[in-house]
Order: sequence, then C-alpha cells, then structure tokens
Amino acid sequence: QVRFVESGGGSVQPGGSLRLSCTAPRNTFTLYGAGWYRQVPGKERELVAGITASGDATYLDSVKGRFTVSRDRTTNTAHLQMNSLKADDTAVYFCNRFPTPSIYWGQGAQVTVSS
Repeated sequence: QVRFVESGGGSVQPGGSLRLSCTAPRNTFTLYGAGWYRQVPGKERELVAGITASGDATYLDSVKGRFTVSRDRTTNTAHLQMNSLKADDTAVYFCNRFPTPSIYWGQGAQVTVSS
C-alpha cells in the first residue's frame, strides 16, 4: 500500500504564498513522477502540476507562472510552491504519482485563500 502524506497547507490572503510538501514510501518518486492534485466539494479532483521521472513539468493553465512543482529523489519528497494565491486556489491538495496516480490517496492538505 502506497501512502502519501501531505503537509504545509493553511489559510492565506490573496497574493500570499504557501509551500506544500509530500512524503511517500521509499523510491516512489524515483520510479515515478510526482503530481499535485486538488479537489473542491462537488467537483472532481484535478491535476494541478506534475513532474515526470525525467524531470519534465506540466501545469494547469490557471496556475502557470505562479506554482512550481519539484521533487527530491534523495529524500523521496515532493513540493509545490504556490505564489500569488487566488481565492480560486482554495481546495484540498493531494500528492500522488504522475502521470498515472495510484489508487491510494492521502488525507490531503487544506489550502484556503481568503481576505
């Protein structure tokens, strides 16, 4: 069973920044890419950003230029740096494999952007 643990969520004002972190079992982000997904109530989970095992990154159009995805193979962690946050970024954020997530999801990290 693959277990992902997200951290770093919180409440910020519009324009603020947060950095999410994710830990995964050993070698997960060595063998697979790392992806960040988000979900709001009543909507399906969507891919926000992903980085392949070879290092190619892709982003949801609405976060391009504001979010940066990265992963550290030595510590098997992934990060999502989120700048210039907007109210529409409010969601629960999850990490998982990328481009094909596993069936196991962590608890996620709540991100709330509000004035």
